[in-house]
Amino acid sequence: MDKRDKIIWLVLLAALIVLPAVGLSRYLQRVISLIFIYSMLGLSLNIVTGYMGQISLGHAAFYAIGAYTSGLLSEHFGLNFLLTCVCGIIMAGIIGWLFSIPTTKLSGTYLAIITMGFGEIVKVVIVNWESLTHGTYGLQRIAKPEFFGFQLNTTNNGLYYLCLIFLVIFVLLCIAIERSKLGRSLRAIKDDPLAASLMGVEINHYKRMAFTISTAMAGCCGALYAHLSGYVDANSFNSDVSTLILSIVIFGGMGSIKGMLLGAAVLVSFPEVLRFVAVYRFVVYGLILIVMMVFRTDGILGGPSKRPYVFPRFVKLEKGEVTKNGTAGGK
Repeated sequence: MDKRDKIIWLVLLAALIVLPAVGLSRYLQRVISLIFIYSMLGLSLNIVTGYMGQISLGHAAFYAIGAYTSGLLSEHFGLNFLLTCVCGIIMAGIIGWLFSIPTTKLSGTYLAIITMGFGEIVKVVIVNWESLTHGTYGLQRIAKPEFFGFQLNTTNNGLYYLCLIFLVIFVLLCIAIERSKLGRSLRAIKDDPLAASLMGVEINHYKRMAFTISTAMAGCCGALYAHLSGYVDANSFNSDVSTLILSIVIFGGMGSIKGMLLGAAVLVSFPEVLRFVAVYRFVVYGLILIVMMVFRTDGILGGPSKRPYVFPRFVKLEKGEVTKNGTAGGK
């Protein structure tokens, strides 16, 4: 991250911190909080799709697992939000790890179909396991987060700042992953799995690790959403939600952290701003996916480079090669 990027991040963070001071309504606070949550969902799926190049159409399933785990623990045991959130993260991560074991050898269309099927299985389980999930009635009146007896809600801006804090944590985590051996290995797998394997990268190990981290992050988002909305049911986590998350990743820019924030801001606010076409929003999302995959596969903020690494400044490129920032090499 160069000096310019740091300035952009700091200015954006400062703007988001002072934003409630302008007198946001409860409705706008909820919409912005949803943008934060979907930004985090985009960041979580970006680890699998953006860095590793694998398509998942069932990310909403792990989002649901985190939400129901947190909501049920809050309802039946009255546990603090942080405890229920940690449990949601662990539960989604464990199920994600178990799911990744038989699917590490799959990729492309096969993985997309398998993940989509798993998402539908989770939805059916939620609807039919009435003794636990209350079936189609869903979980109602989920308690708002409390810290030292102080309840966080839209009136005191508490939920807004809670989602913002988690978003900052997610961004820092993704930056750390991007710079780590894990991030470099995932990009190598995306670029050329055979070459990565020959260079000593344990492909199955890193695939399982990426999927586990990604699903655990989705579980955290589910816990946040459950306590933000106060109500969840099976329709809150259907295939449309998975499509929206994937659209955010592709539209914003696969592998781009800033792109996840931009994609979520545009696609989540779109139905609210243009209500007369809100009914057709998933048609629009589908068209966005088609257009982006045809004309700009790396998204709005994605770079033109296909290299898995950013080369240092002292590395000289051959004529015709292109760096991540679009600079052409030559003699």
